[in-house]
Amino acid sequence: MRQLLMIGVGGFFGAISRFVIGYGVQKITPWAEMPMGTLAVNLLGCFLIGLLSQFSVAMVTIETRSLIFVGFLGSLTTFSTFSNETLLLSQKGLTGLSVLNLILQVSLGLFAVWGGQVVGQVVQS
Repeated sequence: MRQLLMIGVGGFFGAISRFVIGYGVQKITPWAEMPMGTLAVNLLGCFLIGLLSQFSVAMVTIETRSLIFVGFLGSLTTFSTFSNETLLLSQKGLTGLSVLNLILQVSLGLFAVWGGQVVGQVVQS
């Protein structure tokens, strides 16, 4: 029961953070037809999961890991929104932007996870 509560708490803060960051980024990039807010939260979440995965052994309790990885980061990042926005771009006839969004989300997401891991390893050294 405690683990579920921790996931819920993390999810609450992750969802709020996702909205604030995503909305803020989208607001400052009105010129972009691409969903820059979703890209920003997904890249941030990828970086953080890479970084924090380097310290997960130090997070001894399952509740702490659940709060951060499942709750917070699970709510901060969003595969379903990314997929929907990519499809909508394509349906609007913006096939190039749709493909660009797909490529950026996946390639930069993987790079961000790797970058987080590298930073985590440096910090641990």
